Parts: sequence; structure tokens; C-alpha cells
Amino acid sequence: MPFSDYKTALVTGASSGMGAAVVRRLSAEGIEVHALARSRDSLLKLAEETGCVAHVLDVTDLEGITRLTQQVPFDILVNNAGVDRPRKFLQAQADDIDLLVDVNLRAVLHLCRLVVPGMVERDRGHVVNISSIAGAYNFNGNSTYHATKAAVSMLSKQLRIDAFGKRVRVTEICPGRVATDIFAHVHGDSKETYEKFIEGFELPKAEDIADAIAFAIAAPVAVNIGHMEITPTLQVPGGLSTARPGRPQES
Repeated sequence: MPFSDYKTALVTGASSGMGAAVVRRLSAEGIEVHALARSRDSLLKLAEETGCVAHVLDVTDLEGITRLTQQVPFDILVNNAGVDRPRKFLQAQADDIDLLVDVNLRAVLHLCRLVVPGMVERDRGHVVNISSIAGAYNFNGNSTYHATKAAVSMLSKQLRIDAFGKRVRVTEICPGRVATDIFAHVHGDSKETYEKFIEGFELPKAEDIADAIAFAIAAPVAVNIGHMEITPTLQVPGGLSTARPGRPQES
């Protein structure tokens, strides 16, 4: 089902990074893109640039997203909004857990609940869930984030079962490290953050993720690209650690 069969799209977390890149990419295909984010200035600037419909709205605002999805029959849903509070679970705080579950998981569940039944009824639609390699691999310090992204991964698989028999496609995008400003949002916008996560690395850009999403959407209707793991060539996920009892462990 190529782009010509889709008319409308909803992209969350749309004011910067991968979300903004997806808005630009889908708008270039002639899609009426509704861009949802909290950052008013960035979102309005993006609307001026692309012609997208800006919605200054928190993705956790259930009343707001319900109202929006009742007004527009979306053919494409891109669940991109996400947050992180990198902290070992032994030091986890209650508000960190609530925030990550609310943004990374609960909002995705509600948006799918609100949008996918209409896709099934129209026999047309594409859900793109941005999860993470953190949903499949283990590394230190992000336990709640891993848990929420693993849940989104399983939801993506289950949606295909629930929509079985209809031309509703579901794609899970699992990025590794991407050169976006997410690290500044999480770790602080500083020279140290840039040097630690961006400088000197060969990383995919937000536009590369948007192109991958466009590839999945533009595939023929008989093709569902269910899972795409996109990492830097010079990044490998996973690893193996073995502890010696009684000795300090690396953080």
C-alpha cells in the first residue's frame, strides 16, 4: 500500500529529532501530517516549514489525544514520543517509573486503542512504533526504560494478531544510538554530553530513521515489514559480564 493510498498521519514527539524528521519525510510525500509535541516554538516552526498541522499537546493528556483521534481518521500512526531517566533500578525513584510508563508505554497503548480500530474498520492503516534496542538487549542503568520498550515491542507483535485479516500493517523500529538531541534532553545540554555520546562517532541521523520508516510504509500492501533494528555499523548491542564475589563491580 504505497503512500498514495494514505492521506493522514499522526506523529508524536514531533518537535525535534526523529519525530521532526518523520514529519518532514511524510509531508514530502503529500501526507497530511498532524505533529504532536509539547514544545510549542519548535513545533510551530516545523509547521511553518512543512505545512504539518501542529498540536501542542502532551502525549499523556488522554482527554486531548482522545479528542484529536475522534476528529481525524488517521491512516498512519507513528508512536515516537519517549523519555528516559537513566538510573540503575536499585536507585529507581517513583516519579521516574511513573513518567517512563506514562510516556513510553501508556500513551502508546492508548493511541493504538484510539486509532487502530478505525484502521481495521477501513481495512487500511500502518502503525509505526519506535521502540529501541533496549527492548531486546541488556545494558546498564536503564532498567525501567528497557521494561517499557520491551512492552512496546510485544505490543507491536500483538497488534498484528488483533488486526489479522485486515490490511493494517505494524512496523517496530528499534534504533541504537542515533545522532539526535535526545542525549541533551536526558543528560543535559553540555559539551560533556556531546563529547560522550556524539562527537567522533559515526552515527545514523534522524533522517536515516525517517527514510527507513518511509521504506516500510511505501512497501506494497502485501508486504508488512514488521521489525527493523537500526544501529551504527560500529555499535554492537549486548555483551557478557562475570562478577568475582566480594570485589567492586563496574558501574
